[in-house]
Amino acid sequence: MNKNPIALGVIGLGRAFTLMLPTFMQDQRIRLVAGTDPRASARQLLQDEFGARAHNSAEALCSDPEVELVYIASPHQYHMQHIRLAIAAGKHVLVEKPMAISLAECHQIVDLVEQSKTTLIVGHSHSFNAPIRYASKLLQSGRYGPVGMINAINYTDFLYRPRRSDELNTALGGGVVLSQGAHQVDIVRLLAGGMVSTVQASTANWDAKRPTEGAYGALLRFENGAFATLTYSGYAHYDSDELMDNVSEMGYDKSSAGYGARRAALAHVASPDEEATLKQNSVFGGPNFSLQQFDVAPWHQHFGPLIVSAAGADIRLTASGLVIYDDTQRIVETLKTSSIPRVEVIDEVWAALRNGVAPLHDARWARATTEVCLAILESASTGQQQHLQFQVPTPASSVNNLP
Repeated sequence: MNKNPIALGVIGLGRAFTLMLPTFMQDQRIRLVAGTDPRASARQLLQDEFGARAHNSAEALCSDPEVELVYIASPHQYHMQHIRLAIAAGKHVLVEKPMAISLAECHQIVDLVEQSKTTLIVGHSHSFNAPIRYASKLLQSGRYGPVGMINAINYTDFLYRPRRSDELNTALGGGVVLSQGAHQVDIVRLLAGGMVSTVQASTANWDAKRPTEGAYGALLRFENGAFATLTYSGYAHYDSDELMDNVSEMGYDKSSAGYGARRAALAHVASPDEEATLKQNSVFGGPNFSLQQFDVAPWHQHFGPLIVSAAGADIRLTASGLVIYDDTQRIVETLKTSSIPRVEVIDEVWAALRNGVAPLHDARWARATTEVCLAILESASTGQQQHLQFQVPTPASSVNNLP
């Protein structure tokens, strides 16, 4: 048992918390001490299973003297409000992506963090994944020359997983651009140096019953001359996990037998409230949730096929590591997986809070990623190329300090 674990309080015990819960349960550097959620069933389960205090509000949780780090896993539109509460109470913050849903909110958060003595880290995003981090180190070493081009694609069933109505409202942070683009943009920024200069994009909304962006395509140009093409579809038709050796985003082996299941399940949902209940039933505190459902994933988590073209090699990211195609050979780099999922998030949090290492995924980094996502929406709306102002470079020291 770690003698100085970080005392964690959670705002929002829903889907994001459910995905991070195996990490919090297994990593001895974290001690879950408190939580809050509108659902009484989730608060009760937190007390029963972890002996944690269940607070009735975010304000009460942030005032809890035992809480050192507040994990904000509330809906996107509440991130700004909850970050403000946590920082005002002197707490460190781990907030789910996106950090906020507007640039104005991002500016306020950057100012709040920098005027305080607190640390803010944004995650989980898939840029924490071990293959991504290893590829970044490799590219920064200069072994294969400068990055010239990145191609990233992902086809999923995202839009047809059970959703609350706000998750289908772009103005409230819904749709695939802020929810999923934050992963993809974070990854390509990390690999290409961080400094996006322009964005040209289109988005798609092909289902009037799901009135938000369900797909996008974007061209990102970087100040160093690199460019990246990003393609994402959440329309539950083609599944690009086929190109990842049938490994799911969460690192599990995946069968094609369930094809069409997401759309079929929603076909029997009669109302938005019924759909929201369907979502709640499967997350922490819901009747279909079980603490026994967490198995160790045999593969690394991923965010779809991605190929980086550098001057001296193409690098393909896989669910087991990297495949490097240089001038003379094909090199397979297999990376060991951890029994603790998303352990890299806690690595960064621990390094910041216990060792004073500046985090990579800080407020300025997250603002830059959100700026790109918002530029995708704006470019799609206006048809115009967007010029960016608040980008920050990938800090070499932060990447090299990651385990």
